[in-house]
Amino acid sequence: MIIPTVPRFRQIFADLWRPLTVMFLWDVLVTVIYFAQPERYTDFQSSALSKTTLTLFGTVVALFLGFRSNSAYARWWEGRILWGLMINASRNINRCALSFVGAADERARALRDRIIINQCAYVHVLRCQLRGTDREEPARRLLDKTDADHALKFTNAANALMNDSAMAVENARREGYIDTMQQNRIEAIFIDILDSQGGMERIKKTPLPMQYRLFPQLFVRVFCVFLPIGMAPYLGIWTPIGSSLVALMFLAALRIGDDLVDPFANTPHDLPLHAMCTTIEVDLMEGIGRKPPKMPEPVHGILW
Repeated sequence: MIIPTVPRFRQIFADLWRPLTVMFLWDVLVTVIYFAQPERYTDFQSSALSKTTLTLFGTVVALFLGFRSNSAYARWWEGRILWGLMINASRNINRCALSFVGAADERARALRDRIIINQCAYVHVLRCQLRGTDREEPARRLLDKTDADHALKFTNAANALMNDSAMAVENARREGYIDTMQQNRIEAIFIDILDSQGGMERIKKTPLPMQYRLFPQLFVRVFCVFLPIGMAPYLGIWTPIGSSLVALMFLAALRIGDDLVDPFANTPHDLPLHAMCTTIEVDLMEGIGRKPPKMPEPVHGILW
């Protein structure tokens, strides 16, 4: 996630310079044709593309881009809400393990620590599954070899870790460290966690409909092609600059939708999953007296 509030114009142009260069060259070509053959150009422009037609076309394209950007942002914001719920649920698991299971003896402490450490490993492994990165590193860093090998053999290792935590809670009940009411309370939190995971997987595995992806891209490009043809009689020699600026706005709006549509990808515009998972790990590890990791710092203004 990009941290600075000042617009990163360098990043914007790094993403858009190729299509913008093509559009500028096309604008220059149209302007040259306009001044070389003004009569023929005027006849073509008046018959094929009037000012009103261009305005209506631009309005429709803007509406398409608005719907697309709103849909993409809704996915991004829902992802942030789900991870906020994950942070809160993880803290609730920590609180319940500390207060319900407690530290009456060595066995109680072992069960308590297993539940809490499993939750730390769970969020990191889930992060890696959503991003498509290596999930072995956090699993082997937080779990012992046997537990890590057992979880990693599953396609959904995060779900396997949650099942292991549920078994630890059941063992705590069987051995008398918690009662049925306390177990039900912890299970309710587990359900909230898995509901959040299901929502994240739904966003990750369900792309925007084809209409939201194809039509705006097609219409923006067609509009940018016709834009200098309609603007040349009004802007004259300034057509390449004016048309390119308008094209920049439409291409930037199109790019915004592309950047926000997958909030769990590993790009600068996505949610800072590593920072949020580390926040959970810090809170939970401090609760059982273990050394927490260092919170990640932004790298070149980007928090991962």
